[in-house]
Amino acid sequence: MHPQSTRDALKRLLNAGVSRREACRQLQVDYSTTFNWDRNSRGRAHTVVCFRCADLTPHPTYTYLLGQYLGDGCISRSGRSMALRIACCDWYPEIMTEVATAMKSVAGTRVHFTRKVGCTMVSAATIHWKCMLPQHGPGLKHTRPIVLADWQLDLVRADPRPLIRGLIQSDACRAMNTIHHNLPGGRRSYQYPRYFFSNVSDDIRGIFTDALDLLDIDWKQNRWNSISVAKRDAVAALDEFVGPKS
Repeated sequence: MHPQSTRDALKRLLNAGVSRREACRQLQVDYSTTFNWDRNSRGRAHTVVCFRCADLTPHPTYTYLLGQYLGDGCISRSGRSMALRIACCDWYPEIMTEVATAMKSVAGTRVHFTRKVGCTMVSAATIHWKCMLPQHGPGLKHTRPIVLADWQLDLVRADPRPLIRGLIQSDACRAMNTIHHNLPGGRRSYQYPRYFFSNVSDDIRGIFTDALDLLDIDWKQNRWNSISVAKRDAVAALDEFVGPKS
């Protein structure tokens, strides 16, 4: 198939609701190549803009990206710039696409994909990550204080759902819990869904539970490093904007 025809076919599949991973499989196109097509189609209009330095309102996906960074992200030196890297499980290509889109939207910089065993590192470089993600610092996140800045708290209070979504997609799971009862008529079992958020940083778990409190979503700490959301109404509330991973 001619390259331009392949691009047009990819666009039609994406517009029809087919995931990017499935569309690439059908068209036999490398996953990362399609992001290069998107970038090239915009030319140089897609430039790096730091909303903090320019005193602009951040892109709506910023708090989602913040959640992903707090869960599975890191910032490190890359030449004279800084690279934000977020580990995305290959089992969930739609989450990988959402992370890459958020990076591109927030920073306006090129996104790279580096394949590892079982996961792909989604990364983008700009010196302004240290402005946009002031939680960056030396050492692992659980070994140092992680505190949201006042302007970040304002964004979370305005709408905590994207932050919760990013945190759950990076460091949580939605699992089916099975209960067994021995009744006179025999053993009966039933299942119900639960969310588990695991992070060894006390501060990050606190950021997660504070966000849940803003939405009146019930939670409890089921282990020293884990938060459980199990009540039916609470799970239903999370399902409205999170749901199973894909």
